[in-house]
Amino acid sequence: MPRGVGKVVAQNKKATHDYFVEETYEAGIVLQGTEIKSIRAGRVNLKDSYVRIQNGEAVLFGMHVSPYEQGNRYNHDPLRTRKLLLHKREINKLFGDSKESGYALIPLKLYLKNGFCKVLIGLARGKKNYDKREDLKKKEAKREIERAFRERQKM
Repeated sequence: MPRGVGKVVAQNKKATHDYFVEETYEAGIVLQGTEIKSIRAGRVNLKDSYVRIQNGEAVLFGMHVSPYEQGNRYNHDPLRTRKLLLHKREINKLFGDSKESGYALIPLKLYLKNGFCKVLIGLARGKKNYDKREDLKKKEAKREIERAFRERQKM
């Protein structure tokens, strides 16, 4: 199965608005206890999460996984840091690239692939305000063209 393909559980839509994504990497994620049950139920949020390289390991911060309702005492801390599973050469490349000015590592989406939970990580460069406005103008123009085309088709 290609990278980034599977049953999408959560997506970080704000990431494409705030960043130019230049490269993507697929990473496994280390979960505890009932976290996978909550993820399969779709009770996860990637909104303010980010990835850092610490001690030669990729770590995901700020991903909120709600406690599983039937988990009672086996539940976990919703905002705990989670280790990502990547090859050593990928971690080294990400570490070097993220040290450049203006680059960040952000999770783009969380999905299930062959029964395993995967995270699509993007090496991203931050957008300026004028870039965001330009993207909104392009999106609005495209929407207007499609609307006019549909109206013309009805006639």
